[in-house]
Amino acid sequence: MKQTIHALTLIAAFVAAPAAMADTLLVDRAQEKPAEALPARGQTMQQVEARFGAPQERLQPRGGQKQQWPTINRWVYPAFTVYFEKQRVIDVVANQAGPQEVGPKPPIR
Repeated sequence: MKQTIHALTLIAAFVAAPAAMADTLLVDRAQEKPAEALPARGQTMQQVEARFGAPQERLQPRGGQKQQWPTINRWVYPAFTVYFEKQRVIDVVANQAGPQEVGPKPPIR
């Protein structure tokens, strides 16, 4: 009985190993890119567009229902999504390169 359990454990480890090795972490890819390859916090929309060109997509603004909830604009580029509060960059998030990469979900459209 012990040998059967041990054999099944080894088989399960070998079966699961290739799938785990195939995953690429978005964090690893993002750390490889130099910081100047992304918009910097505080840049204006005009600065981002001048440096990186027009975005692939400008998503619908979110927020702004109340004065204390600022409107957040989101621009999608091939490698990243830029989040703006009013006219300034507040965050940049790397996009998933493919379905095998483990990382954040795409932005809500």
